[in-house]
Amino acid sequence: MAGAVRRGGPGPRPRPRAPLLLLALGAAAASLVGAQVTSETKQVPEHKPADIPCAAYRSGWSNPRIEWKFQKGSSLVLFYYGGELTEPYRNRVQFSPTAIRFGTVTREDTGRYICEVVGGDGSQIAKSEVNLIVQVPPSKPVAHVPSSATIGSRAVLRCTESEGSPPPTFRWYKDGAPVPADPRASAAFRNSSYTLDATTGELIFEPLRGSDTGDYHCEASNSVGPPQASDAVRMEASEVNVGGIVAAVVVLLMVLALVAFGVWFAYSRGYFSKRKE
Repeated sequence: MAGAVRRGGPGPRPRPRAPLLLLALGAAAASLVGAQVTSETKQVPEHKPADIPCAAYRSGWSNPRIEWKFQKGSSLVLFYYGGELTEPYRNRVQFSPTAIRFGTVTREDTGRYICEVVGGDGSQIAKSEVNLIVQVPPSKPVAHVPSSATIGSRAVLRCTESEGSPPPTFRWYKDGAPVPADPRASAAFRNSSYTLDATTGELIFEPLRGSDTGDYHCEASNSVGPPQASDAVRMEASEVNVGGIVAAVVVLLMVLALVAFGVWFAYSRGYFSKRKE
């Protein structure tokens, strides 16, 4: 039956060498120019089974040749080629003309799955794509907060999290109160001047004000698990220490004056002349 699930291909075949796989990728890409493409997105929780359909398959085509590719970022690898699954999928995936099935998926399986079907003499071409998102709850984020910053300067706070899928969005809290996207929306933040990007997790104060001093923590959340909060970090907004700068300049001038006096005194006593003699 066309829809029956079988593991691997119809029989053992020699494994293609790497150059042949690269040539096959190039040839398939060239032959599928202009082919009709369908695409969809599928979300599956981590450690659960996943069926990825090949919408390009046509039951009426004679002797269709089916190939699967997996794309993750800029990497593109052959998944099913020459009638068999490639490593490391051979023991993880079941193949049928209409779909591939993972027994369980991990976060590393997130990516684009491309099914290409060529029928008959090559005149019949179809292609379908499935963007698989393996759902992973966010981990505990890290709040990157400067311990001190000068009033009137630009202060950047960043929230980072590396495991959530789909990527989480971020919220910031000051002294336990949520920081609104628009400071004018809350009386507590009306005197602040900042921008907040929920996608990147950046909270940028420009300019920083004295009232921005406080304990800051961030929160990461997506559609999979409960929100995760970072540890709180205190930021002190301080004035420029004008008095300290003036004192440092005075001390430096005094040191230079003492050095100049010492040189003059040595010349006046003839110490440098005696050294020459």
